[in-house]
Amino acid sequence: MIKVAPSILSADFTKIYEAVRMLEESGADYIHCDVMDGMFVPNITFGQKMVNDIRRHTKLILDVHLMINSPERYIDEFAMAGADIITVQAEACVHLDRIVQQIKYNGKKCGVALNPHTPVCVLENILAQIDMVLLMSVNPGFGGQSFIPYVLDKAKALRKIINENSYAIDIEMDGGLGPHNVRDAIEAGVNVIVAGNAVFTAESMTEAISRLRLEK
Repeated sequence: MIKVAPSILSADFTKIYEAVRMLEESGADYIHCDVMDGMFVPNITFGQKMVNDIRRHTKLILDVHLMINSPERYIDEFAMAGADIITVQAEACVHLDRIVQQIKYNGKKCGVALNPHTPVCVLENILAQIDMVLLMSVNPGFGGQSFIPYVLDKAKALRKIINENSYAIDIEMDGGLGPHNVRDAIEAGVNVIVAGNAVFTAESMTEAISRLRLEK
């Protein structure tokens, strides 16, 4: 089943309650929360309080992507704030195994994200322990960037490994996805689609989400 995780970063933060309600009514599966620290990526977004505020207004799965240095400093706090899935960047983790165990200890699903240039093989020894791999299809930091096509090859390679080992792991993709290229991502093995502008700027959020699932 294809799941759609609209990025709340594309919402109007002065109307966050309305945005969350619209996502629920439009059939979103997750709410993707992009947390950026201005260090790992050249942008600053929001932190634990925003996640907690969103949690109070929805029962949708909160898919929290930590694009921050030393994420182990804040994992416990994001878990307490209400994150359901906590994803860390492999490139930001000196002790990735320890961080995966920290997320699991908090009772949350664990994701590991890879930047476009980072090969899938870096996850070889950790793959059996995680619940999701997030493949960045743009360089992280800003919305509205163009899709990087070679990430599709990474998705195919990763899906092959997952299938051969019967792992119960989702492949999520984030960056430049929309109706024009989402089929390519799904055919490559992606089953969780992150989209910001493609959902929040659409005339009909419901139709936009359906298109991302290839239902229309």
